[in-house]
Amino acid sequence: MVMQVCDLPIPKKIRLAVKHEQTQKTIIKINGVSIGGDQVAIMAGPCSVENEEQMLQAARAVKAAGAQILRGGAFKPRTLPYSFQGLGKEGLELLAEARDETGLPIITEVMSTEDVELVEAYTDILQIGARNMQNFSLLKKVGRSNKPVMLKRGMSATFNEWLGCAEYILSEGNTDVILCERGIRTFEQITRNTLDISAAPIIHQISHLPVIIDPSHGTGTRSLVEPMAKAAIAAGADGVMIEVHPNPEEALCDGGQSLSPEEFMHVMTGIKPIISAVNRRL
Repeated sequence: MVMQVCDLPIPKKIRLAVKHEQTQKTIIKINGVSIGGDQVAIMAGPCSVENEEQMLQAARAVKAAGAQILRGGAFKPRTLPYSFQGLGKEGLELLAEARDETGLPIITEVMSTEDVELVEAYTDILQIGARNMQNFSLLKKVGRSNKPVMLKRGMSATFNEWLGCAEYILSEGNTDVILCERGIRTFEQITRNTLDISAAPIIHQISHLPVIIDPSHGTGTRSLVEPMAKAAIAAGADGVMIEVHPNPEEALCDGGQSLSPEEFMHVMTGIKPIISAVNRRL
């Protein structure tokens, strides 16, 4: 059986993540930043924390350009075991140092149930990556956390599967859940993934949860980040997540999709008219 929300069919078993007649839109507030309201949240920073100088340079640059939340990976799930896996606790400490200097709240990924307490001691938002979207033990654990959780869409996940995973977090008592579209796997090979811009209006029709779009992972191509960020905001996304590195050519992870500080400043300038056009603000 299905119930109708507008004209989109949603399984009846999803109870907490979908809209009901009396459901209010979820707005998550973190250190003065609102995610899900009239503000467009900009999350920016390097894919991986590499060292103190790199992290502080990136944090200063994204803050100067207007980002409100600093991203950076301390634990990195990689396709091959030989790739850079992150600095772990040292990376978390460097993120906290960057937060102390810039005042930007931080978001970073947690990969296992064993690391939840460690990561939540440092971060302001817990990120569940695409590869862990259906790690149900991890979802339950962060569902008992008092920190907001951003749940990335799995590489081949349907909207119903994605919302079902959000349900795991919500059912454990954590109501501060953000959804993040980061591209899905299709037959296309020119881009890293196929960025599903329709996620923004679809999620807003069927769910009360805010939705962020990640054009960096969604395309894997630096030149596509700005047009996809503009499209995401025009489609109603509550924010975008963009990878920024002081020296993208030297990045240990995802350099090809990372923007330089100058490029990020250009993107921020370019999205401002779109934000105004949809009656929202930075």
